[in-house]
Amino acid sequence: MKRVNLLIVVLAACAFINASQGVFAESAINLENPVTVQAASKTYIQANPLDMVAAPNRYLNKNVKIRAKFDKFSTLGLDYQPALRSSEDYISFLIQRSDVLDHNIPLSEMKIFMKRTEAEKHIDLDSGDDIEFCGKVFSNALGDVWMDVDKFTVLTVKEPKAKTTDKAESEK
Repeated sequence: MKRVNLLIVVLAACAFINASQGVFAESAINLENPVTVQAASKTYIQANPLDMVAAPNRYLNKNVKIRAKFDKFSTLGLDYQPALRSSEDYISFLIQRSDVLDHNIPLSEMKIFMKRTEAEKHIDLDSGDDIEFCGKVFSNALGDVWMDVDKFTVLTVKEPKAKTTDKAESEK
């Protein structure tokens, strides 16, 4: 009797599995009404760069959004094996420390990478221009934040200073 009950349970399970596979196969091959699958958009958490460099482990594998002042494009961190980003495909950039107001100091503890093709669109950026960028922290090598940029936006461009020679000529 136990064998019969066990056989019935096994047969029922097999029938259920076959039936469910048929349903999944049917819905997967529906060519008359194809379904488009939309990729889930990434969500980013607003982050303070100084907090990130103070606790890089807390932000590892997180998507973050940062507003900062641009400092300069750089090669800092490129081609470093533990967190490799090739200098052929990427460029890094530095942002200014927000805790120093009387002069410009780059936040070199953040290694921020963007594709060279995107960076070339922003080649005219100057130190002090306001930017916003989103990306993923992919490493904490050397105890630093290593981040790939997904989106880059220039918020405001600092007015260029008049050159002293131009100013002297205009006064004549």
